[in-house]
Amino acid sequence: MRQYLKLLRFLKPYRGLFMVAFVLMLFSSIFDGVSLSMIVPLADKVLTDKKIILPTKLPSILERIIQSINNTPPLLLLNIMVVIILILFFLKGIFSFFQSYIMSDIGQRIVRDVKAKLYAHIQKLSLDLFIRRHSGEWVSRILNDAGYLENALSYALTDFIYEGSKVILFTFLIFFIHFRLAFISLVILPLVSFPIIKIGKRLKKLSKIKQERFADINTQVFETISGIRIVKAFCREDYEIERFNRNNYNFYKIIMKTIKRTLILSPLTEFIGGVAGIIIFVLLGKDVIAGRISFGIFGLFLGALLSLIRPFKKLSQANAIFQQALGVSERIEEVLALRPTVVELPQAIELPPIKNGIVFEHVYFSYDSQEVLKDINLKVKAGEKIAIVGVSGAGKSTLLDLILRFYDPQKGRILIDNYDIREVTLSSLRRQIGIVTQETVLFNDTVRANIAYGKPDATIEEIEEAALKANAYDFIKKLPLGFDTVIGERGATLSGGEKQRIAIARAILKNPPLLLLDEATSQLDSESERIVQEALEKLMFGRTVIIVAHRLSTVRDCQRIVVLDKGRIVEEGSHKELIEKNGLYKKLYLLQESTL
Repeated sequence: MRQYLKLLRFLKPYRGLFMVAFVLMLFSSIFDGVSLSMIVPLADKVLTDKKIILPTKLPSILERIIQSINNTPPLLLLNIMVVIILILFFLKGIFSFFQSYIMSDIGQRIVRDVKAKLYAHIQKLSLDLFIRRHSGEWVSRILNDAGYLENALSYALTDFIYEGSKVILFTFLIFFIHFRLAFISLVILPLVSFPIIKIGKRLKKLSKIKQERFADINTQVFETISGIRIVKAFCREDYEIERFNRNNYNFYKIIMKTIKRTLILSPLTEFIGGVAGIIIFVLLGKDVIAGRISFGIFGLFLGALLSLIRPFKKLSQANAIFQQALGVSERIEEVLALRPTVVELPQAIELPPIKNGIVFEHVYFSYDSQEVLKDINLKVKAGEKIAIVGVSGAGKSTLLDLILRFYDPQKGRILIDNYDIREVTLSSLRRQIGIVTQETVLFNDTVRANIAYGKPDATIEEIEEAALKANAYDFIKKLPLGFDTVIGERGATLSGGEKQRIAIARAILKNPPLLLLDEATSQLDSESERIVQEALEKLMFGRTVIIVAHRLSTVRDCQRIVVLDKGRIVEEGSHKELIEKNGLYKKLYLLQESTL
């Protein structure tokens, strides 16, 4: 029961609407009971013109109603019943429509809220959590898992209340008509409940496995479509198809196990209910033959008993959906329970405009158990342009990530203008940092929106000026809609150099005092690199710049070059000074020169 209540907490913001739907469902079930009760006057008085006979003593008000029916001529009673039945069906239709509409609306609102909550929570998590999980899994958690809550909290909950109230109503009717036979009938109910509970537990486990399998498929589809060039270049289409078919088949098997257990509930409960109906038919039929009850009362009892079968079927199906939703709810809770490793202190202050520079003091950093940076001591003065170089895996990009506070060092600290960056707000820190990376990230939006991503309120004049400085204006104007052209996912319609120039325009428009360049030209051809390098020179002018570079020829004119090796700073100086030192830098430089 506690698990069900945990699931129902999603209803809390809409409890007012839910109570309206709840009342409407109660009235709808009452109309069902009253409609069924029409069997009695129809069978006993209208069709056979006999008196209604009940085996139990009735309250005085019901006695008077039955006496009045018994004294009414059959034809007049038929006309009255026609009017009453029409009114009942009309009212039931109105109540049923509104309760279904309101519950559907509540379900959609919950899905909307859960998706929004998951997305907002995921956006605020630290970068390390994204590295440990596939993108497809995050997409599955946001888009797919929430849909199961709609089924549970809209359709299944509607059945749970509506069909549950009918169970109570019809149970009351059969106990009211014949207590002993009703008691015998309801002894059979545990036989119905046992498979519902047993199968429900299995469905909850299967639901969680099913969502995990779906996330596997989502991840593969996401990865292979976004990396389709690599798949085709390495002729791995057949391999990916085989892998997808394997994941798809595993998902299919889990789905079929779920369907099998869900579908078996319906005929099982129907069979048990049918057996109960036959037993009661025989026992109660003897009372009709003996004249102890009228035929209409017999029909009402049997009708009420058989009417319990459908609600029990619906309740078993609702329980199956609830169990699946409980499994999904646990997955949602897992995400919402995640906490960012990089957090903003409650007393964090705004970082004033950067004037002096950056200082690394005895900084150590590890990814899990792998040590990446060791005892980094580095000062970068305001307006200085320095380069970070070294072999792959030396920790160059990690150094930039620490400045942005994507991660926090395990030891040591990073100061900007004598402020420990862990003591300032993340927004005031990152607003003052521009970044251009090796992998250009653009969004499936217009050129204008992509350039203005860091400054959404920028005017078109400011955007065009940034594009001019980034050497991007000319090619943008040639696009079908110019700055209003949608560039596709990850800028798919643009070349590598064009994408990089838009990224540079984005950084220029942001106008940050501190600029981080991470292998910004490493994937470009010579001509594109020349154009992008010109744009970068304009971007770097008058700023503090830290460049991570693989091509050492691109950083020869930097005021200072810092050489990293196995996470440590091993050399530092200008290009000329480092060549004269005859150390690692010279070795790397000569190696690159010899391959040109």
